Amino acid sequence: MTDKETQKLPNAETQYDLFDHLVRIVSSTNGISLQETLELATNSASIKKKKEAFDLLADFRQHLSQFQQYSEDIEVLINHPVGHILREFLRKFPLPYRDEHTHLTGSLTPEFIYPRLMPLLEGPQKNLYEIGLKEVYGGQCLPISSPEDVRELIQIKEGDRLQRYLETLYLTKLILRDRQTHRQAAYHMAKKMYENCHVGNIRLKFTFSRVSKMKAESIPGLENATPENAILGLYEGFEDFKKEHPSFGFVLSPSFKKEEGFYDSDSFATKEEDFMNQVDTLLSLLDKYPELQTCVTDIDTVGNDTEMYRKAHFFPMQRGMRKLQQYGFHVRSHHGETWHTLNHGIQAVDNAMNIWHIDSLEHGLSLGINPNFYLHTVFENVREQNMEGIKLDPASPEGKEIVAMEWGKYGDIFKKLLAGELLTDADVTHFASVKFATAIEVEHYQHDVLNRMIDQEIGLTSLPSSNRKLSGTITDFRNHPFSWWEKKGVTQAIGTDNYVTLNTDYLREMMILLLSDPKGLKITKLLMVATGENRRPYLSKTLWDMRKQLKKEFA
Repeated sequence: MTDKETQKLPNAETQYDLFDHLVRIVSSTNGISLQETLELATNSASIKKKKEAFDLLADFRQHLSQFQQYSEDIEVLINHPVGHILREFLRKFPLPYRDEHTHLTGSLTPEFIYPRLMPLLEGPQKNLYEIGLKEVYGGQCLPISSPEDVRELIQIKEGDRLQRYLETLYLTKLILRDRQTHRQAAYHMAKKMYENCHVGNIRLKFTFSRVSKMKAESIPGLENATPENAILGLYEGFEDFKKEHPSFGFVLSPSFKKEEGFYDSDSFATKEEDFMNQVDTLLSLLDKYPELQTCVTDIDTVGNDTEMYRKAHFFPMQRGMRKLQQYGFHVRSHHGETWHTLNHGIQAVDNAMNIWHIDSLEHGLSLGINPNFYLHTVFENVREQNMEGIKLDPASPEGKEIVAMEWGKYGDIFKKLLAGELLTDADVTHFASVKFATAIEVEHYQHDVLNRMIDQEIGLTSLPSSNRKLSGTITDFRNHPFSWWEKKGVTQAIGTDNYVTLNTDYLREMMILLLSDPKGLKITKLLMVATGENRRPYLSKTLWDMRKQLKKEFA
Protein backbone atom coordinates (compact mmCIF):
# COMPACT_ATOMS: atom_id res chain seq x y z
CA MET A 1 0.00 0.00 0.00
CA THR A 2 1.71 3.15 -1.22
CA ASP A 3 -0.92 5.83 -0.65
CA LYS A 4 -3.62 6.78 1.84
CA GLU A 5 -6.43 4.90 0.14
CA THR A 6 -8.12 2.11 2.02
CA GLN A 7 -6.54 -1.22 1.27
CA LYS A 8 -8.97 -3.86 0.01
CA LEU A 9 -10.42 -5.74 2.94
CA PRO A 10 -9.81 -9.47 3.13
CA ASN A 11 -12.62 -12.00 2.99
CA ALA A 12 -15.07 -12.32 5.88
CA GLU A 13 -13.30 -15.36 7.31
CA THR A 14 -9.97 -13.55 7.59
CA GLN A 15 -11.67 -10.49 9.06
CA TYR A 16 -13.22 -12.71 11.68
CA ASP A 17 -9.88 -14.40 12.39
CA LEU A 18 -8.25 -11.01 12.97
CA PHE A 19 -11.08 -9.67 15.10
CA ASP A 20 -11.39 -12.79 17.23
CA HIS A 21 -7.63 -13.01 17.70
CA LEU A 22 -7.24 -9.37 18.77
CA VAL A 23 -10.21 -9.55 21.16
CA ARG A 24 -8.67 -12.63 22.78
CA ILE A 25 -5.29 -10.95 23.20
CA VAL A 26 -6.75 -7.70 24.59
CA SER A 27 -9.09 -9.45 27.02
CA SER A 28 -6.41 -11.90 28.16
CA THR A 29 -3.87 -9.14 28.83
CA ASN A 30 -6.27 -6.59 30.35
CA GLY A 31 -5.73 -4.09 27.56
CA ILE A 32 -1.98 -3.49 27.48
CA SER A 33 -0.44 -1.13 24.89
CA LEU A 34 -1.13 -1.57 21.18
CA GLN A 35 2.51 -2.29 20.41
CA GLU A 36 2.67 -5.08 23.00
CA THR A 37 -0.71 -6.42 21.86
CA LEU A 38 0.48 -6.68 18.25
CA GLU A 39 3.70 -8.33 19.31
CA LEU A 40 1.78 -11.00 21.21
CA ALA A 41 -0.68 -11.33 18.34
CA THR A 42 2.00 -12.06 15.73
CA ASN A 43 3.91 -14.41 18.04
CA SER A 44 0.85 -16.54 18.71
CA ALA A 45 1.03 -20.08 17.35
CA SER A 46 -2.69 -20.09 16.52
CA ILE A 47 -2.53 -17.12 14.15
CA LYS A 48 0.55 -18.40 12.34
CA LYS A 49 -1.62 -21.20 10.97
CA LYS A 50 -3.86 -18.61 9.32
CA LYS A 51 -1.47 -17.14 6.79
CA GLU A 52 -3.51 -14.23 5.44
CA ALA A 53 -4.41 -12.94 8.90
CA PHE A 54 -0.82 -13.38 10.09
CA ASP A 55 0.61 -11.58 7.06
CA LEU A 56 -1.75 -8.64 7.59
CA LEU A 57 -0.79 -8.35 11.28
CA ALA A 58 2.90 -8.46 10.40
CA ASP A 59 2.41 -5.86 7.67
CA PHE A 60 0.51 -3.58 10.05
CA ARG A 61 3.28 -3.88 12.65
CA GLN A 62 5.81 -2.85 10.02
CA HIS A 63 3.78 0.21 9.02
CA LEU A 64 3.32 1.11 12.69
CA SER A 65 7.09 0.95 13.21
CA GLN A 66 7.60 3.21 10.20
CA PHE A 67 4.98 5.60 11.54
CA GLN A 68 6.85 5.80 14.86
CA GLN A 69 10.00 6.65 12.91
CA TYR A 70 8.19 9.49 11.07
CA SER A 71 8.44 7.71 7.72
CA GLU A 72 4.78 6.70 7.42
CA ASP A 73 1.48 8.58 7.52
CA ILE A 74 -1.18 7.78 10.11
CA GLU A 75 -3.79 7.45 7.37
CA VAL A 76 -2.03 4.33 6.10
CA LEU A 77 -2.58 2.73 9.51
CA ILE A 78 -6.18 3.88 9.85
CA ASN A 79 -7.03 2.58 6.36
CA HIS A 80 -5.12 -0.68 6.73
CA PRO A 81 -7.27 -3.86 7.10
CA VAL A 82 -5.95 -4.29 10.65
CA GLY A 83 -6.77 -0.63 11.30
CA HIS A 84 -10.29 -1.42 10.10
CA ILE A 85 -10.46 -4.33 12.56
CA LEU A 86 -9.20 -2.14 15.41
CA ARG A 87 -11.91 0.40 14.64
CA GLU A 88 -14.49 -2.41 14.67
CA PHE A 89 -13.16 -3.54 18.03
CA LEU A 90 -13.70 -0.04 19.40
CA ARG A 91 -17.14 0.24 17.80
CA LYS A 92 -18.29 -3.07 19.24
CA PHE A 93 -16.97 -2.49 22.75
CA PRO A 94 -20.11 -2.98 24.91
CA LEU A 95 -19.88 0.18 27.02
CA PRO A 96 -21.01 3.37 25.22
CA TYR A 97 -18.65 6.28 24.72
CA ARG A 98 -18.96 9.83 25.96
CA ASP A 99 -18.33 12.68 23.52
CA GLU A 100 -17.63 15.42 26.02
CA HIS A 101 -17.09 18.21 23.50
CA THR A 102 -19.07 18.54 20.30
CA HIS A 103 -20.55 21.66 18.72
CA LEU A 104 -23.93 21.87 17.06
CA THR A 105 -22.87 23.97 14.08
CA GLY A 106 -20.04 21.71 12.93
CA SER A 107 -21.66 18.34 13.59
CA LEU A 108 -24.55 18.32 11.13
CA THR A 109 -24.05 16.34 7.95
CA PRO A 110 -24.42 17.78 4.44
CA GLU A 111 -27.39 15.45 3.95
CA PHE A 112 -29.14 17.19 6.86
CA ILE A 113 -28.14 20.71 5.83
CA TYR A 114 -28.87 20.62 2.09
CA PRO A 115 -32.67 20.16 2.07
CA ARG A 116 -33.04 22.88 4.72
CA LEU A 117 -30.71 25.27 2.93
CA MET A 118 -32.35 25.15 -0.49
CA PRO A 119 -35.63 26.84 0.54
CA LEU A 120 -33.56 29.81 1.71
CA LEU A 121 -31.56 30.00 -1.52
CA GLU A 122 -34.74 29.74 -3.56
CA GLY A 123 -36.84 32.05 -1.39
CA PRO A 124 -37.58 35.79 -1.41
CA GLN A 125 -34.37 36.68 0.51
CA LYS A 126 -32.09 34.59 -1.71
CA ASN A 127 -29.97 37.62 -2.63
CA LEU A 128 -29.12 38.32 1.01
CA TYR A 129 -28.08 34.70 1.57
CA GLU A 130 -26.04 34.59 -1.62
CA ILE A 131 -24.17 37.76 -0.65
CA GLY A 132 -23.35 36.30 2.77
CA LEU A 133 -22.20 32.98 1.29
CA LYS A 134 -19.95 34.69 -1.24
CA GLU A 135 -18.37 36.86 1.45
CA VAL A 136 -17.49 33.80 3.54
CA TYR A 137 -16.77 31.13 0.93
CA GLY A 138 -15.84 33.16 -2.15
CA GLY A 139 -17.56 33.89 -5.42
CA GLN A 140 -17.23 30.33 -6.71
CA CYS A 141 -19.34 28.78 -3.91
CA LEU A 142 -22.58 29.08 -5.89
CA PRO A 143 -24.60 27.38 -7.16
CA ILE A 144 -25.17 24.80 -4.45
CA SER A 145 -26.97 21.87 -6.03
CA SER A 146 -26.18 18.81 -3.91
CA PRO A 147 -25.07 17.64 -0.45
CA GLU A 148 -21.58 17.21 -1.91
CA ASP A 149 -21.47 20.92 -2.71
CA VAL A 150 -22.35 21.58 0.93
CA ARG A 151 -19.62 19.20 2.08
CA GLU A 152 -17.06 21.04 -0.02
CA LEU A 153 -17.93 24.29 1.75
CA ILE A 154 -18.23 23.14 5.35
CA GLN A 155 -15.21 20.84 5.58
CA ILE A 156 -11.98 22.69 6.20
CA LYS A 157 -8.99 22.20 3.95
CA GLU A 158 -5.52 21.16 5.00
CA GLY A 159 -3.70 24.24 6.23
CA ASP A 160 -6.85 26.12 7.29
CA ARG A 161 -6.56 27.54 10.80
CA LEU A 162 -8.98 28.49 13.55
CA GLN A 163 -10.32 31.73 12.10
CA ARG A 164 -11.12 30.12 8.74
CA TYR A 165 -12.59 27.14 10.56
CA LEU A 166 -14.96 29.41 12.48
CA GLU A 167 -16.00 31.09 9.24
CA THR A 168 -16.91 27.78 7.56
CA LEU A 169 -19.62 27.26 10.19
CA TYR A 170 -21.58 30.15 8.64
CA LEU A 171 -23.56 27.91 6.27
CA THR A 172 -24.86 25.69 9.06
CA LYS A 173 -25.87 28.73 11.09
CA LEU A 174 -28.14 29.77 8.22
CA ILE A 175 -30.48 26.80 8.73
CA LEU A 176 -30.55 26.79 12.56
CA ARG A 177 -33.32 29.34 12.75
CA ASP A 178 -36.24 27.86 14.70
CA ARG A 179 -37.25 25.36 17.37
CA GLN A 180 -38.21 22.60 14.97
CA THR A 181 -34.89 22.66 13.11
CA HIS A 182 -33.00 22.48 16.39
CA ARG A 183 -35.16 19.52 17.41
CA GLN A 184 -34.45 17.72 14.15
CA ALA A 185 -30.74 18.56 14.42
CA ALA A 186 -30.40 17.06 17.90
CA TYR A 187 -32.15 13.85 16.89
CA HIS A 188 -30.04 13.62 13.74
CA MET A 189 -26.79 14.06 15.70
CA ALA A 190 -27.73 11.53 18.37
CA LYS A 191 -28.75 8.91 15.82
CA LYS A 192 -25.62 9.30 13.68
CA MET A 193 -23.19 9.27 16.60
CA TYR A 194 -24.94 6.42 18.40
CA GLU A 195 -25.30 4.14 15.39
CA ASN A 196 -21.97 4.88 13.71
CA CYS A 197 -19.65 5.30 16.70
CA HIS A 198 -21.49 3.85 19.73
CA VAL A 199 -21.56 7.26 21.41
CA GLY A 200 -24.16 7.02 24.17
CA ASN A 201 -23.62 10.35 25.88
CA ILE A 202 -23.17 13.77 24.26
CA ARG A 203 -22.19 17.09 25.76
CA LEU A 204 -23.51 19.46 23.12
CA LYS A 205 -22.30 23.03 22.88
CA PHE A 206 -24.47 25.61 21.17
CA THR A 207 -24.40 29.38 20.95
CA PHE A 208 -26.94 30.71 23.45
CA SER A 209 -27.48 34.12 21.86
CA ARG A 210 -26.70 34.83 18.24
CA VAL A 211 -27.32 38.57 18.35
CA SER A 212 -24.15 40.41 17.41
CA LYS A 213 -22.86 43.26 15.27
CA MET A 214 -19.81 41.23 14.22
CA LYS A 215 -19.99 40.96 10.44
CA ALA A 216 -19.21 37.23 10.33
CA GLU A 217 -22.10 36.57 12.72
CA SER A 218 -24.69 38.76 11.04
CA ILE A 219 -27.19 36.34 9.53
CA PRO A 220 -30.55 37.45 8.07
CA GLY A 221 -33.88 36.01 9.18
CA LEU A 222 -33.02 34.87 12.69
CA GLU A 223 -36.14 36.23 14.37
CA ASN A 224 -37.08 32.76 15.63
CA ALA A 225 -33.54 31.70 16.54
CA THR A 226 -34.07 32.72 20.14
CA PRO A 227 -32.30 31.12 23.11
CA GLU A 228 -35.64 29.65 24.19
CA ASN A 229 -36.34 28.01 20.84
CA ALA A 230 -32.78 26.71 20.57
CA ILE A 231 -32.59 25.13 24.00
CA LEU A 232 -36.11 23.66 23.91
CA GLY A 233 -35.65 22.31 20.40
CA LEU A 234 -32.38 20.59 21.28
CA TYR A 235 -33.86 19.17 24.47
CA GLU A 236 -36.87 17.78 22.61
CA GLY A 237 -34.73 16.27 19.86
CA PHE A 238 -32.49 14.41 22.28
CA GLU A 239 -35.51 13.30 24.29
CA ASP A 240 -37.05 11.95 21.06
CA PHE A 241 -33.97 9.79 20.58
CA LYS A 242 -33.91 8.85 24.25
CA LYS A 243 -37.38 7.32 23.88
CA GLU A 244 -35.86 4.87 21.40
CA HIS A 245 -32.68 4.32 23.45
CA PRO A 246 -33.42 4.96 27.16
CA SER A 247 -29.76 4.62 28.20
CA PHE A 248 -28.75 7.57 26.00
CA GLY A 249 -27.63 10.62 27.94
CA PHE A 250 -26.95 14.23 27.04
CA VAL A 251 -25.92 17.57 28.47
CA LEU A 252 -26.85 20.85 26.83
CA SER A 253 -24.01 23.32 27.33
CA PRO A 254 -25.02 26.89 26.38
CA SER A 255 -21.96 28.59 24.95
CA PHE A 256 -21.14 32.27 25.13
CA LYS A 257 -18.83 33.99 22.68
CA LYS A 258 -15.97 35.56 24.58
CA GLU A 259 -14.71 37.97 21.92
CA GLU A 260 -15.03 41.58 23.09
CA GLY A 261 -16.99 42.60 19.99
CA PHE A 262 -19.57 39.83 20.20
CA TYR A 263 -22.57 41.39 21.92
CA ASP A 264 -25.79 43.19 21.11
CA SER A 265 -24.49 46.75 20.93
CA ASP A 266 -27.92 48.08 19.94
CA SER A 267 -29.44 47.00 23.25
CA PHE A 268 -26.49 47.14 25.65
CA ALA A 269 -23.70 49.61 26.31
CA THR A 270 -21.11 46.99 27.18
CA LYS A 271 -20.40 43.29 26.78
CA GLU A 272 -20.76 42.88 30.56
CA GLU A 273 -24.35 44.14 30.45
CA ASP A 274 -25.17 41.87 27.52
CA PHE A 275 -23.65 38.82 29.22
CA MET A 276 -25.53 39.49 32.47
CA ASN A 277 -28.75 39.69 30.48
CA GLN A 278 -27.99 36.34 28.85
CA VAL A 279 -27.28 34.83 32.28
CA ASP A 280 -30.60 36.08 33.60
CA THR A 281 -32.35 34.76 30.49
CA LEU A 282 -30.82 31.31 30.97
CA LEU A 283 -31.81 31.19 34.64
CA SER A 284 -35.36 32.30 33.86
CA LEU A 285 -35.67 29.53 31.24
CA LEU A 286 -34.72 26.94 33.83
CA ASP A 287 -37.38 28.32 36.16
CA LYS A 288 -39.94 28.30 33.37
CA TYR A 289 -39.03 24.80 32.15
CA PRO A 290 -37.81 22.80 35.17
CA GLU A 291 -37.36 19.69 33.02
CA LEU A 292 -34.24 21.37 31.63
CA GLN A 293 -32.51 21.50 35.01
CA THR A 294 -31.18 17.95 34.86
CA CYS A 295 -29.44 18.42 31.50
CA VAL A 296 -28.46 22.11 31.50
CA THR A 297 -25.79 21.97 34.18
CA ASP A 298 -22.79 23.76 32.70
CA ILE A 299 -21.89 26.57 30.33
CA ASP A 300 -18.96 27.11 28.01
CA THR A 301 -17.17 30.07 26.49
CA VAL A 302 -16.11 29.76 22.87
CA GLY A 303 -14.42 31.71 20.12
CA ASN A 304 -10.95 32.62 18.96
CA ASP A 305 -8.93 32.97 22.16
CA THR A 306 -5.76 34.28 20.47
CA GLU A 307 -6.55 37.78 21.68
CA MET A 308 -8.09 36.65 24.97
CA TYR A 309 -5.31 36.18 27.50
CA ARG A 310 -4.98 39.28 29.69
CA LYS A 311 -6.92 39.72 32.93
CA ALA A 312 -8.83 42.61 31.39
CA HIS A 313 -10.23 40.22 28.79
CA PHE A 314 -11.88 38.12 31.50
CA PHE A 315 -13.43 40.83 33.66
CA PRO A 316 -16.48 41.65 31.44
CA MET A 317 -17.85 38.13 32.01
CA GLN A 318 -16.64 37.65 35.60
CA ARG A 319 -19.79 38.86 37.37
CA GLY A 320 -22.00 36.68 35.20
CA MET A 321 -19.80 33.65 35.89
CA ARG A 322 -20.14 34.20 39.63
CA LYS A 323 -23.91 34.31 39.37
CA LEU A 324 -24.06 31.13 37.30
CA GLN A 325 -21.85 29.33 39.80
CA GLN A 326 -24.08 30.46 42.64
CA TYR A 327 -26.94 28.70 40.89
CA GLY A 328 -24.92 25.49 40.63
CA PHE A 329 -23.52 25.77 37.13
CA HIS A 330 -20.13 24.35 36.20
CA VAL A 331 -17.95 26.51 33.96
CA ARG A 332 -16.13 24.98 31.02
CA SER A 333 -14.03 27.17 28.79
CA HIS A 334 -12.07 27.06 25.54
CA HIS A 335 -8.57 28.30 26.32
CA GLY A 336 -4.99 27.56 25.40
CA GLU A 337 -6.06 26.54 21.89
CA THR A 338 -4.31 29.26 19.89
CA TRP A 339 -1.96 32.05 20.88
CA HIS A 340 0.39 34.79 19.76
CA THR A 341 3.07 33.32 22.00
CA LEU A 342 3.06 30.09 23.98
CA ASN A 343 3.35 32.15 27.16
CA HIS A 344 0.14 33.97 26.25
CA GLY A 345 -1.60 30.62 25.72
CA ILE A 346 -0.62 29.54 29.23
CA GLN A 347 -1.60 32.94 30.62
CA ALA A 348 -5.08 32.53 29.12
CA VAL A 349 -5.56 29.27 31.02
CA ASP A 350 -4.14 30.81 34.18
CA ASN A 351 -6.61 33.70 34.08
CA ALA A 352 -9.53 31.41 33.25
CA MET A 353 -8.72 29.44 36.39
CA ASN A 354 -8.15 32.46 38.63
CA ILE A 355 -10.90 34.82 37.41
CA TRP A 356 -13.63 32.54 36.09
CA HIS A 357 -12.82 29.54 38.34
CA ILE A 358 -13.42 27.07 35.54
CA ASP A 359 -14.24 23.42 36.23
CA SER A 360 -13.02 22.09 32.89
CA LEU A 361 -10.50 23.26 30.31
CA GLU A 362 -11.44 22.63 26.69
CA HIS A 363 -8.47 22.16 24.33
CA GLY A 364 -5.76 23.43 26.74
CA LEU A 365 -3.06 22.77 24.18
CA SER A 366 -0.71 25.37 25.65
CA LEU A 367 -0.37 23.11 28.70
CA GLY A 368 0.74 20.17 26.55
CA ILE A 369 3.34 21.75 24.27
CA ASN A 370 6.95 21.07 25.24
CA PRO A 371 8.38 24.63 25.52
CA ASN A 372 11.97 23.54 24.84
CA PHE A 373 11.02 21.63 21.70
CA TYR A 374 8.58 24.29 20.56
CA LEU A 375 10.89 27.28 21.00
CA HIS A 376 13.91 25.47 19.61
CA THR A 377 11.86 24.76 16.49
CA VAL A 378 11.17 28.50 16.31
CA PHE A 379 14.91 29.14 16.77
CA GLU A 380 15.86 26.79 13.92
CA ASN A 381 13.22 28.19 11.55
CA VAL A 382 14.31 31.78 12.20
CA ARG A 383 17.98 30.89 11.89
CA GLU A 384 17.32 29.21 8.53
CA GLN A 385 15.54 32.32 7.29
CA ASN A 386 18.41 34.47 8.48
CA MET A 387 20.95 32.32 6.65
CA GLU A 388 18.95 32.97 3.47
CA GLY A 389 18.93 36.71 4.11
CA ILE A 390 15.20 36.84 4.85
CA LYS A 391 14.04 39.55 7.24
CA LEU A 392 12.18 38.41 10.33
CA ASP A 393 8.49 39.27 10.07
CA PRO A 394 7.38 40.40 13.57
CA ALA A 395 3.78 39.50 12.70
CA SER A 396 4.57 35.89 11.77
CA PRO A 397 4.12 33.10 14.36
CA GLU A 398 7.88 32.80 14.77
CA GLY A 399 8.28 36.56 14.79
CA LYS A 400 5.83 36.99 17.65
CA GLU A 401 7.78 34.52 19.79
CA ILE A 402 11.07 36.26 18.96
CA VAL A 403 9.69 39.73 19.71
CA ALA A 404 8.46 38.52 23.12
CA MET A 405 11.88 37.22 24.20
CA GLU A 406 13.98 39.19 26.70
CA TRP A 407 16.95 40.25 24.59
CA GLY A 408 18.66 42.52 27.13
CA LYS A 409 22.28 43.16 26.12
CA TYR A 410 21.77 41.10 22.96
CA GLY A 411 19.38 43.57 21.39
CA ASP A 412 21.67 44.00 18.40
CA ILE A 413 21.08 40.37 17.44
CA PHE A 414 17.34 41.01 17.43
CA LYS A 415 17.91 44.03 15.14
CA LYS A 416 19.98 41.88 12.78
CA LEU A 417 17.14 39.37 12.55
CA LEU A 418 14.69 42.14 11.68
CA ALA A 419 17.06 43.49 9.04
CA GLY A 420 17.88 40.10 7.54
CA GLU A 421 21.56 40.63 8.37
CA LEU A 422 23.52 37.39 8.64
CA LEU A 423 24.30 36.37 12.23
CA THR A 424 27.85 35.49 13.21
CA ASP A 425 28.66 32.24 15.01
CA ALA A 426 28.84 34.18 18.27
CA ASP A 427 25.45 35.76 17.52
CA VAL A 428 23.93 32.33 16.97
CA THR A 429 25.28 31.15 20.32
CA HIS A 430 23.84 34.17 22.13
CA PHE A 431 20.54 33.77 20.24
CA ALA A 432 20.36 30.16 21.46
CA SER A 433 21.06 31.38 25.01
CA VAL A 434 18.18 33.87 24.88
CA LYS A 435 15.89 31.18 23.48
CA PHE A 436 17.00 28.72 26.19
CA ALA A 437 16.31 31.18 29.01
CA THR A 438 12.89 31.95 27.56
CA ALA A 439 12.00 28.25 27.26
CA ILE A 440 12.96 27.60 30.88
CA GLU A 441 10.76 30.45 32.13
CA VAL A 442 7.83 29.33 29.97
CA GLU A 443 8.27 25.74 31.13
CA HIS A 444 8.20 26.78 34.80
CA TYR A 445 5.03 28.80 34.22
CA GLN A 446 3.41 25.97 32.27
CA HIS A 447 4.10 23.36 34.94
CA ASP A 448 2.93 25.70 37.69
CA VAL A 449 -0.43 26.20 35.96
CA LEU A 450 -0.77 22.52 35.04
CA ASN A 451 0.00 21.35 38.58
CA ARG A 452 -2.51 23.78 40.06
CA MET A 453 -5.07 22.51 37.58
CA ILE A 454 -4.40 18.92 38.68
CA ASP A 455 -4.59 19.89 42.36
CA GLN A 456 -7.93 21.60 41.78
CA GLU A 457 -9.19 18.58 39.80
CA ILE A 458 -10.00 20.71 36.78
CA GLY A 459 -10.74 18.42 33.85
CA LEU A 460 -9.27 18.69 30.36
CA THR A 461 -10.82 17.64 27.07
CA SER A 462 -8.59 16.34 24.28
CA LEU A 463 -9.64 16.87 20.68
CA PRO A 464 -6.84 15.40 18.52
CA SER A 465 -8.01 16.35 15.01
CA SER A 466 -9.06 19.81 16.08
CA ASN A 467 -5.82 20.34 18.02
CA ARG A 468 -3.65 19.41 15.05
CA LYS A 469 -5.61 20.97 12.21
CA LEU A 470 -6.47 24.30 13.83
CA SER A 471 -3.66 25.27 16.17
CA GLY A 472 -0.72 25.11 13.78
CA THR A 473 1.51 24.10 16.69
CA ILE A 474 1.02 20.32 16.56
CA THR A 475 2.19 19.32 13.11
CA ASP A 476 1.96 15.60 13.78
CA PHE A 477 -0.40 13.46 15.85
CA ARG A 478 2.61 11.79 17.46
CA ASN A 479 3.20 15.06 19.29
CA HIS A 480 -0.27 15.21 20.80
CA PRO A 481 0.00 15.48 24.61
CA PHE A 482 -2.86 13.09 25.52
CA SER A 483 -0.54 10.39 26.87
CA TRP A 484 1.68 12.91 28.64
CA TRP A 485 -1.36 14.44 30.35
CA GLU A 486 -2.50 10.95 31.32
CA LYS A 487 0.85 10.18 32.92
CA LYS A 488 0.73 13.52 34.77
CA GLY A 489 -2.60 12.53 36.31
CA VAL A 490 -4.83 15.01 34.47
CA THR A 491 -8.53 14.11 34.51
CA GLN A 492 -9.24 13.76 30.81
CA ALA A 493 -12.11 13.38 28.40
CA ILE A 494 -12.33 13.03 24.61
CA GLY A 495 -14.36 15.10 22.18
CA THR A 496 -14.81 15.54 18.46
CA ASP A 497 -15.31 19.33 18.41
CA ASN A 498 -16.98 19.96 15.03
CA TYR A 499 -16.56 16.46 13.64
CA VAL A 500 -18.25 16.97 10.26
CA THR A 501 -16.32 20.17 9.57
CA LEU A 502 -13.10 18.41 10.62
CA ASN A 503 -13.95 15.25 8.63
CA THR A 504 -13.61 12.94 11.61
CA ASP A 505 -15.74 11.03 14.12
CA TYR A 506 -15.40 9.69 17.66
CA LEU A 507 -13.87 6.34 16.70
CA ARG A 508 -11.35 8.04 14.47
CA GLU A 509 -10.30 10.26 17.37
CA MET A 510 -9.81 7.15 19.51
CA MET A 511 -7.81 5.50 16.74
CA ILE A 512 -5.59 8.56 16.44
CA LEU A 513 -4.82 8.49 20.16
CA LEU A 514 -4.20 4.74 20.14
CA LEU A 515 -1.85 4.90 17.15
CA SER A 516 -0.05 8.06 18.25
CA ASP A 517 1.40 6.41 21.34
CA PRO A 518 1.31 2.67 20.65
CA LYS A 519 4.00 1.98 23.23
CA GLY A 520 2.93 4.11 26.20
CA LEU A 521 -0.87 4.29 26.05
CA LYS A 522 -2.72 1.26 27.35
CA ILE A 523 -5.85 0.19 25.51
CA THR A 524 -7.67 -0.13 28.84
CA LYS A 525 -6.76 3.45 29.78
CA LEU A 526 -8.09 4.76 26.48
CA LEU A 527 -11.35 2.85 27.00
CA MET A 528 -11.64 4.21 30.54
CA VAL A 529 -11.29 7.80 29.37
CA ALA A 530 -13.65 7.31 26.42
CA THR A 531 -16.40 5.61 28.44
CA GLY A 532 -15.92 7.52 31.71
CA GLU A 533 -15.74 4.15 33.48
CA ASN A 534 -13.04 4.13 36.18
CA ARG A 535 -13.73 0.70 37.68
CA ARG A 536 -10.89 -1.33 36.19
CA PRO A 537 -12.19 -4.78 37.26
CA TYR A 538 -15.56 -4.02 35.70
CA LEU A 539 -13.89 -2.88 32.47
CA SER A 540 -11.83 -6.09 32.43
CA LYS A 541 -14.97 -8.18 32.82
CA THR A 542 -16.55 -6.23 29.97
CA LEU A 543 -13.65 -7.19 27.71
CA TRP A 544 -14.20 -10.84 28.58
CA ASP A 545 -17.96 -10.47 27.98
CA MET A 546 -17.15 -8.96 24.60
CA ARG A 547 -14.99 -11.96 23.81
CA LYS A 548 -17.89 -14.29 24.47
CA GLN A 549 -20.77 -12.27 23.02
CA LEU A 550 -19.36 -10.95 19.75
CA LYS A 551 -17.95 -14.12 18.28
CA LYS A 552 -21.04 -14.84 16.20
CA GLU A 553 -22.02 -11.22 15.57
CA PHE A 554 -18.85 -10.29 13.70
CA ALA A 555 -19.09 -13.17 11.28
